[in-house]
Amino acid sequence: MKSRKLLILSIISSIFTILYEVYQWKLVDLLSPFIAPFLWLFLFGFFAFVTFKSFKHLFKRKDWIPSIIQTVTLLVIIFFPFTKMTLDMDFKMNKHEREKVVEMVQNNKLKQEDPESTLIQLPRQYKHLSKGEGEIVVEKAKNANYILFFTYRGILDNFSGFVYSSTGQKPSRNAFNGDFKEVEKLDKHWYFVGSY
Repeated sequence: MKSRKLLILSIISSIFTILYEVYQWKLVDLLSPFIAPFLWLFLFGFFAFVTFKSFKHLFKRKDWIPSIIQTVTLLVIIFFPFTKMTLDMDFKMNKHEREKVVEMVQNNKLKQEDPESTLIQLPRQYKHLSKGEGEIVVEKAKNANYILFFTYRGILDNFSGFVYSSTGQKPSRNAFNGDFKEVEKLDKHWYFVGSY
């Protein structure tokens, strides 16, 4: 493979791999948890192929640049907390709007369509606040009410999201029919939860 062509492939594979990491959860929401892994396989397969070719090229022609690009990209993917960064930005940028939704739920301006359900469909202008159909989950407990905004809505009990607690009390490990492996306080009434 020619040096220039390999350099271009190295740059392209690195850019697409990093972009995938940055927009991973938006892509999962857009494509579904069933289709997104195929995109992941394609992109990382392409990245692995170019990495292999760049190291083969390094030993044959002593051209370091494509190998360095691939190595730096791999280190960035491994050590940079893309998911944490994305969640922090999402929380901070949308906190005010989520608090408006919480207020609407507390004032009964937003209610479940089915009294048996805990799901509430968000109005069109607020759908972006909860992934996977723009629904939130409301759970009433003895001392507190909890509202879950999905950041990832997987399959069955595999989900994550931002939880508003009316009292500031931490949600229990099995709230929302989940099995939380992660419960992190974000702000006075806000938590991030992950069930997987």
